[in-house]
Amino acid sequence: MRKRSAEPWLLVLPLIALLLIAFVIPVARTLLASFTTDSSGFTLSNFTRFFGSSVSLGASERSLRMAFIQTIVSVVIAVPLAYIMAGLSAKARAFMMIATILPLMTSVVIRTFGWVILMGPSGPLAKIPGFLDLSQARQGLLGTELGVNIAMIQVLVPFAVLSVLGVINGIDVRLREASRTMGAGFVGTFRHVILPLSLPGIVSGATLCFALSISSFITPNLIGGAQLPVIAGFIYHDATVSNDIPFAATQAVLILAVVVITIAATNRIANARMK
Repeated sequence: MRKRSAEPWLLVLPLIALLLIAFVIPVARTLLASFTTDSSGFTLSNFTRFFGSSVSLGASERSLRMAFIQTIVSVVIAVPLAYIMAGLSAKARAFMMIATILPLMTSVVIRTFGWVILMGPSGPLAKIPGFLDLSQARQGLLGTELGVNIAMIQVLVPFAVLSVLGVINGIDVRLREASRTMGAGFVGTFRHVILPLSLPGIVSGATLCFALSISSFITPNLIGGAQLPVIAGFIYHDATVSNDIPFAATQAVLILAVVVITIAATNRIANARMK
């Protein structure tokens, strides 16, 4: 038998090195920084300061609330859209795929500035009857959670569509045909066949959307402004303006913990549903 020239695990060494340099080491340093201050060693004062601050807790609650809303709406839009795309002809599907991916090729800053124009007091959205109440008429949707949610959903939907579409394309076409043969229509096939089988893609898309949403800084800052501070904005300010690295690290660690817990809970629920 011919002896192998190298062990298989050597092939993954570059990936392991990349993960160590780009993820493990930075996260470890951030975690250590959250338990220190500029003038002392190990301490829990940063966490005490965070949970004792109504401003920080308010920004965290707002960030979580908007992240959940944006994730749910993005997935609700993405799942039927992906189902429709999967049933199109090859040319139509390619066109829809390009239309879905095209926004990702444009800077999120440019897209957000476009929303600033649309949502401003003289923008078209402010002129739609009943879209805004009288208290919002002067500023449009800028500085409101609704405005931030709309802009962020536009950012997140392509990620959710791509996650779900890959799973739907992998579903055996004969299952759809069998469903229609048994008398199920478009909606019935979607509800009883496609939706349960595409659950892994839905969970993956929702997880990605939630992680991107809760850590987003540019869009909430440009649309929400000072009226709607989010936790990612506080981290940026503490790290770059106040130079309070330990407190910025503490907030980053807490966001990471929330994301990890949410992912674990979502995967557990999804696995229980698929059994």
